[in-house]
Amino acid sequence: MTLNELTTYAPMVAMLVLTAFGVMGAVWLGRYIAADRMMRASIRQAVRVRVGWKRLAPMAGLSVTDKTPALLASLGNSDSEQAPKPRVRIPALKVKPDRHGVVVRANCLPKVGLEEFQKAARFLADAWRCERVSVLPDGPGHVVIRGVRVDPLITPTEHVPTGKQPEKLTKWLLGLDEYAQAVSVDLAAVPGVTVAGLPGFGKSSLINRFICDCAPSPAIQFAVADGKVSASHEGDYADLIDRLFAFVGDDLEEANKLFQRLVNLRKARSSSLRAVLKTKDMWHVGPSSKWPLTVLIIDEAHTYLRDHKGSDKESKKLAALAAENARLIEDLVKKGRSVGMLVILTTQKTTGDAIPTFIRDVCTVGMSFAQKTAEASVAALGEAIRDWPDANPIHLQDPVYVGVTVMQHQGRPGFTRIRTPFVAEADAVRITAETAHLAHDPADLLSAQLPDGAVQRVLLAKDDEIRPKAA
Repeated sequence: MTLNELTTYAPMVAMLVLTAFGVMGAVWLGRYIAADRMMRASIRQAVRVRVGWKRLAPMAGLSVTDKTPALLASLGNSDSEQAPKPRVRIPALKVKPDRHGVVVRANCLPKVGLEEFQKAARFLADAWRCERVSVLPDGPGHVVIRGVRVDPLITPTEHVPTGKQPEKLTKWLLGLDEYAQAVSVDLAAVPGVTVAGLPGFGKSSLINRFICDCAPSPAIQFAVADGKVSASHEGDYADLIDRLFAFVGDDLEEANKLFQRLVNLRKARSSSLRAVLKTKDMWHVGPSSKWPLTVLIIDEAHTYLRDHKGSDKESKKLAALAAENARLIEDLVKKGRSVGMLVILTTQKTTGDAIPTFIRDVCTVGMSFAQKTAEASVAALGEAIRDWPDANPIHLQDPVYVGVTVMQHQGRPGFTRIRTPFVAEADAVRITAETAHLAHDPADLLSAQLPDGAVQRVLLAKDDEIRPKAA
């Protein structure tokens, strides 16, 4: 191609380039205009991160000097006495904004790896105007940097249940962590969960979301013992009662009947597991509508488990019931996992006087909302919380932290603070109305799969005559 031909096509090429840039600019501007206020702020923040990176990286110690000349520089240098100048190399960035800040992915360089990025995190937070910055590995030779402009922990959120079956039934979506990343717990093969925290800080709301999200699936059934109320139309579960196959209030005898009923179900499932599911562990095949994951929620568990002192007849009766309740719940926690039974216990303090340690210490998932004492934090989360003072729930007593819980997250070091969302009563009512027909007693479902027989009838008996007797 001659010079004249190049001159002829140059304006057309320039016009195409300008058009492409114009289209890209129009798309960017359209997205910016369509975004809400928080998203616009994050878009501007992302632009600042990209524009200022080449200057910021060397100052933060995230650059390396490359003394090896580039190929073109070495070929073009005919004077052997004049060595090419060393090059300063910095990691390449990909920046993506969201409502809370930016997600930055960067490649590593020799002497600029994960550790160097983590050391520079506080400098990046100041330069990017972020509340906090975290750095995590993102595959070999890459890191992901999360910068949050707005603190997710003090930003109340709401959750609207979709009414659709969850993609993974055992994935309990909790909320957003302090870096606005979604946090979930895998409940597969988990025998028990404990939830602690001061009154009014979000325990029941957390359970409410769990039920609303899982209710559309026939492969899960719920029973609730609520120690705060006396009747089903009272308290936090009144809107969900039609989706529960069983409910009791603060009456210890009624609760004892429910716990005995579920222990009978556990025994029946254990005896029929191989015959019905052809396996020795339900989790090898997973929950189904005929063999659902059966969740017992014991709200304010200390109501049913605390020791009653006194020598009068009524105190002795209550003490015997509490001891029997503890025995039955221990049976469910220790033996119910393989047959698809899960116990969730909530209370203000998970100290030994509220939940016996032979139950509490078997529950593999523990979380805590605000606590007043270090003793209560240790009881809820274990001794390791002493090594993570910033995450200790005693710092969550301010009203802005209502709905914030702490847990030792599966697969991460240390403890994670999580903002759990609020589910409106109207949404809970809607979900219950849509899914009430899915509530079935797991004992009835199992009985339909078994041949008639005296053994099965005894194990599945809902009104067992065995009762604790006063001393």
